[in-house]
Amino acid sequence: MSIAFLLTTLVVVATPGTGVVYTLATGLSRGRRASVVAAFACTLGIVPHMLATVTGVAALLHASATAFQILKYAGVAYLLYMAWSTLKDKEAIAVDDDATPLSSGRVIVRGVLINILNPKLTMFFFAFLPQFVDPSEPNALPRMLALSGVFMAATFVVFAAYGILAASVRSHVTSRPRVMTWLRRTFAGSFVALGAKLAWT
Repeated sequence: MSIAFLLTTLVVVATPGTGVVYTLATGLSRGRRASVVAAFACTLGIVPHMLATVTGVAALLHASATAFQILKYAGVAYLLYMAWSTLKDKEAIAVDDDATPLSSGRVIVRGVLINILNPKLTMFFFAFLPQFVDPSEPNALPRMLALSGVFMAATFVVFAAYGILAASVRSHVTSRPRVMTWLRRTFAGSFVALGAKLAWT
């Protein structure tokens, strides 16, 4: 396994983005278990990007500006929806010790959608991953799948750590209404900022 690949993977995964913001918000709002579920959901959202790279769909997105623009603005629209939902929903960041299966399902769906609609992952897999795989090698496909698996494992571990850290300070912030109000605004603003950054990328 290339050291360069591992280092770049850690940098990409650890850099605060939509998945990190979502996992942190989930850790604060629903606790440690839900934050791990959110980390798993964000990791699951990587699978379509991996399959796109392996099957060559990413090449089509790269060749077709229209296809990539559609994916990009779908991601922007979803980030703006997440911002509006976080700002308006008083329970978006609130103590909820009685997690229900339905709520956990919503955590998973949102986490998966956040990464599915993240063109950064498609570009990462398409532009970076193939550099460590020789297409002429007979084991090129298994190697690409193995590298993708490493990326997904790193994503889960780092995101879960972010979420658990947020959950550990949960009791210190969720009991203060003013702090909760500013947290909602901060996370909503983060989603808007990430959406604007994506739109201008």
